Amino acid sequence: MQTTKYTFNTLDQLDIEGIIFDYGGTLDTNGHHWGKVIWHAYQNNNIPISEADFRAAYVHVERALATNRIIMPDFLFCNVLNTKLKMQLAYLRDNKVLDVPQLEIDDMHHLIYTELCSNLEKVIRHSTFVLEHLHKRYPMVLVSNFYGNIQTVLADYNMAHYFASVIESAVVGVRKPDPKIFALGVEALKMPAQKVLVVGDSIDKDIVPAHSLGCITAWFKGEQWEEKAQDESVAHLIISDLDELLS
Repeated sequence: MQTTKYTFNTLDQLDIEGIIFDYGGTLDTNGHHWGKVIWHAYQNNNIPISEADFRAAYVHVERALATNRIIMPDFLFCNVLNTKLKMQLAYLRDNKVLDVPQLEIDDMHHLIYTELCSNLEKVIRHSTFVLEHLHKRYPMVLVSNFYGNIQTVLADYNMAHYFASVIESAVVGVRKPDPKIFALGVEALKMPAQKVLVVGDSIDKDIVPAHSLGCITAWFKGEQWEEKAQDESVAHLIISDLDELLS
């Protein structure tokens, strides 16, 4: 049995000394926007709605959560996902997009939720493998727009010990794309921004604000919520798998 030997040549050439990771879309979906991931689960389970109707439901729920500043300190991410799906399906039912009995809505929820949790488990396993290798060489910090429960989520996925500090929007009162939230991450690493690699799935929310601080940036390029032209020049690296950071 051969064991892969990782060289870290790419990161060595960038002369980095620490890493900031985004969480949602970076460590839990292989770089794909959660909206797209959920939409594909709707498609795979033959939920009879259009993408436009799904997008309306998704945006409605995300805005409701952000506007109400709901903090869920004891919720695991699958519980949050469960709640979001229920809210989406309720929105679609209330707006007569899904004009079916509640029992059918419940069945749809079960199918979508089961697929998403199964996929999430696989992605988390791979992300943890990469973090384990990186953790041996670099101090790392997590910077995330989240709901007040990211510490619970990280503990449940056995990821918490990889991060020297966790900067969470619901706790610090600053949200991406405000560069201040990344500045807090740089401050936690106690090193110049030019020595810090920021890894994220969003050009607008992760890469641009981190770049503005002088950080090195790695765009984890997956399926985007909006298919639009991106200024890829702000990213020092463009990756399609986290394990590219080990090569």
